[in-house]
Amino acid sequence: MQEHDESGLMALALHEPNLTRLGAMRRANTEAAAAADSNGLSIAWARHPHQVLEAQRLRWKVFAEELGARINTPTPGYDIDLFDPYCDHLLVRNAEGLLVGTYRVLPPHQAKRVGGLYSETEFDLTRLVHLRPRLLELGRSCVHRDYRSGAVIMALWAGLADYMQRNKLDAMIGCASVSMRDGGHYAASLWAKLRKTHLAPVEDHMQPRLPLPVESLRQDLPAEAPPLLKGYLRVGARICGAPAWDPDFNTADFPLLMRLADVNARYARHFLNIAATA
Repeated sequence: MQEHDESGLMALALHEPNLTRLGAMRRANTEAAAAADSNGLSIAWARHPHQVLEAQRLRWKVFAEELGARINTPTPGYDIDLFDPYCDHLLVRNAEGLLVGTYRVLPPHQAKRVGGLYSETEFDLTRLVHLRPRLLELGRSCVHRDYRSGAVIMALWAGLADYMQRNKLDAMIGCASVSMRDGGHYAASLWAKLRKTHLAPVEDHMQPRLPLPVESLRQDLPAEAPPLLKGYLRVGARICGAPAWDPDFNTADFPLLMRLADVNARYARHFLNIAATA
């Protein structure tokens, strides 16, 4: 790891809720065994503060350095926010141990402790209140630029499938981001397309706090969903209403909900088989 001001980083990484979660994970033996698959990848849950810092560093490299996001963080070079100490952090490494992919998940009891979900900073989730006791929030998904063939995201999803099963959770919530480097026309066109084919029932809709102004944007471009969003929809996720505009990341964020009961059976078997061998 490069030189950095470690004092502020470690103070946040060692925040009490994070140690509590990491300790609970150690006691429950929730870290997956580091067995390499045919791609030389291993899946594991962060169990120590320095592993969380690795995830935060990768997130900074992808979101800030590569994609140009303006990240409000206590220490430049690391994507850190107030939700991190309450989350579990999923890690995928290559055969040399380099971190090449990560997700963070916020389970229901930790969402209560932190005062809500990250998604609530962008959306009104009133209609989903009945799901909260068994709802897992996904976030901060990113993959190293040299490992975007699909194998890393599949390994991450296998880890998530195993986590959902072990913790008896029924649904996942999160956002899929679409770049607005063109001013939002592509995202508006994608929304116009996907609302016809992948829109959730109205009772599952989330209301954006800062909506993408689709009425003032072109909606006729030949837009295709980016790989992560396409993957979510293929597995069985549904879009829960119009996208929000995230000015810090300069993205249109599509709200997603996936109930395990709606997951394509073929994918469910595939992910659980990967998790069982990891």
